[in-house]
Amino acid sequence: MAKTKPFENHLAEYEQWFEDNIYVYKSELAAIHRFIPNTGRGVEIGVGSGLFASKLDIKEGCDPSKNMLNLAAERGIEVSEGTAEKLPYMSESFDFALMVTTICFVDDVHKSLDEIRRILKPKGFVIIAFVDKNSPVGKMYLAEKDKSIFYKDATFFSTEDVYNYLWEHDFEIAGTLQTIFGNMNEINKVQEPKKEYGEGSFVVVKAVKKE
Repeated sequence: MAKTKPFENHLAEYEQWFEDNIYVYKSELAAIHRFIPNTGRGVEIGVGSGLFASKLDIKEGCDPSKNMLNLAAERGIEVSEGTAEKLPYMSESFDFALMVTTICFVDDVHKSLDEIRRILKPKGFVIIAFVDKNSPVGKMYLAEKDKSIFYKDATFFSTEDVYNYLWEHDFEIAGTLQTIFGNMNEINKVQEPKKEYGEGSFVVVKAVKKE
């Protein structure tokens, strides 16, 4: 069952977090943007309120939360209600797909990646952005998981976990970036992303659909 209740009931708190942590948000956007192409049809899976899609010029998105979708639509996103395990899109219809922390909230990673493969065109790619569970922020979230409105029902993954899922579903890793270095509360400017992983808490993986 889609984990939408916290986002349905606490939308204001969700939005406020990004305002309160504006340079964390902008640093995450900067890292993801490195993998966003200038052309092609893209979709954000788990688009939420459109905070990422609207800034990355991604025109379409789906999410199981109606309240979130209403706000995403206000931000100019063409929205569809649906889950990662059953995407409301035609096969081979997108050049790329984006998931920002969504992998932490899906019910079934395998079904989700099968669906992403289905909707991607040949040589299409997926961008998966997430908090690495072995990073400082990941460890903090895990320690406080039971107290969190949003992360209580989340499942955290390491970068190696994500790689293995992608390889298992016939994706080829095409690039990895990391950002969010140090204490989130002390980040007061946009951080420059670095290649690979192991230092930054927020990891962005690009993986191409193999034929």
